[in-house]
Amino acid sequence: MAENAPLLNQLIDALKLLPGVGQKTAQRMAFHLLKIERERSLHLGKVICDAVERIQNCKTCRNYTEQTECAICQDRTRKRSQLCIVESPTDLLAIENGTNYKGLYFVLMGKLSPLDGIGPEHIGLDLLEQRLQSGELEEVILATSSTMEGEVTAHVISELVKKHGLTTTRLAQGVPVGGELEYLDLNTLSQAFDTRTEY
Repeated sequence: MAENAPLLNQLIDALKLLPGVGQKTAQRMAFHLLKIERERSLHLGKVICDAVERIQNCKTCRNYTEQTECAICQDRTRKRSQLCIVESPTDLLAIENGTNYKGLYFVLMGKLSPLDGIGPEHIGLDLLEQRLQSGELEEVILATSSTMEGEVTAHVISELVKKHGLTTTRLAQGVPVGGELEYLDLNTLSQAFDTRTEY
């Protein structure tokens, strides 16, 4: 947008940077921000500025933190022999909130996608290899998505883990709890059938 564009248009364009926000949603958000108490809108702007300036990646796992190392990595009660590899901080939160996992994490901040120019250096595989050499680890849990890119990423990481003689496990995939077979997509059903376990 041109430098001399009205502030309202600049605000709308800035809000369109958010995921899933198009022109109409950005307009509604902009009008709402201008309609509510100005102090609340100013507080939102200040929090965004503070977050962008102060939040960084953990030096150990790459999760978001305000310190050099995140609270999970600093927690000495966590199981240091397990490392769960996830694609994003939202995946980490889902595992923390939905399971009883008490090991450590490594956040890729993406997945391998050569077509998009995302290679091993972009997802921190050099840092991951340093973690694998630490001598503390016994099991690496691959919790990447089941997309094509997620599967390729999991395969590359599993090859890296094998070099260090560690156990690699992958999250089970297939029929969700409470799911009925007739409503599953064929890929999910096929995956569940191929990875069936003894009952």
